[in-house]
Amino acid sequence: MTSRILRAAAMAGCLSIGLPHLSDPGALLSRLSPVVSGFSQTSGSGAGRTPQATRAPRNAAEFDELFQQVKNWGRWGKDDQLGSVNLITVAKRKQALALAKTGETVSLAHNPITERAEDNNNPFEHTMLRGNNMDRYAVSYHGYAHSHIDALCHILYKDQTYNGYARADVNTDKGCTKLGIQNLKNGIVTRGVLIDIPRLRGVPYLEPGTAIYVEDLEAWEKKSGVTIAAGDAVLLRTGRWARRETLGPWNVGQSAAGLHASVAPWIKARGVALLGSDAAEDVTPSMVEGVALPIHTLMITGLGVNLLDNQDLEALGEAAARLNRWEFMLTINPVPVTGGTGFPINAIAMF
Repeated sequence: MTSRILRAAAMAGCLSIGLPHLSDPGALLSRLSPVVSGFSQTSGSGAGRTPQATRAPRNAAEFDELFQQVKNWGRWGKDDQLGSVNLITVAKRKQALALAKTGETVSLAHNPITERAEDNNNPFEHTMLRGNNMDRYAVSYHGYAHSHIDALCHILYKDQTYNGYARADVNTDKGCTKLGIQNLKNGIVTRGVLIDIPRLRGVPYLEPGTAIYVEDLEAWEKKSGVTIAAGDAVLLRTGRWARRETLGPWNVGQSAAGLHASVAPWIKARGVALLGSDAAEDVTPSMVEGVALPIHTLMITGLGVNLLDNQDLEALGEAAARLNRWEFMLTINPVPVTGGTGFPINAIAMF
């Protein structure tokens, strides 16, 4: 019997960001409101944009205000374990099934990288065992190399997880007592929507450090004819893997195109259930002084949105462009490790 053992450093990827409490919670909200409305749409040239230096949140204090504004704690009950996956209803699944018209499938997984590189500090290990007809896998998958899904216990803010659970009650050396990846055991079937910003801008890939704002997302909606709706899984292509193929690996953890934190209210208003990217969703550097991964923290800890990191969206982008179809059925089926902070995945889009 074939034996395959997947050893994942479950707790090693956990992140906690502690920020001060603000005494005037209303002061920032009036400054945040332009973040989610009133932008002129652009093709990426910068015309009509709010200058980056004036985009809230700009610092830890403004980030805290935004976090408190958008968080979904208690929305689905004090004992909720699913977060925004609750938005994927039976009707939503049926809508997704109807999108599988041709039966063409596309994998979103990048083949495991077994060599150390600037963007891969923890190479995937594949060891053949006796007789060379059995093997062993080992991977520490959190980071910027391996395609995986983050569970809702992966990121903490002020020593709390999504839904306000205390670190001491959840994150243990035996695994997560709540919000572990086993909560997705029944799998996810929903409408996937690809947002392809390089195609929007007419370039093969975005340069590292390029921030993506609400007006970019809405410009893509207009171009593609697809409006993000409640229960959708949104996949953001920056062209990270295309750039890597052309120019070689670089330190994605220090410099990557991605979403600016100001998009969080828009994502909540649209009802996004899952969010993925070909890197780690966040623009890096984050442009929020004192906060390293604001999108990760706002999505996982605040909204309860599972993240799909390091998805390879090149083949998906080619298929969607060829078919001129930017929506599809998406299936995600992580192995239900009890207490796991995530799992490597091979998500499948079907057109």
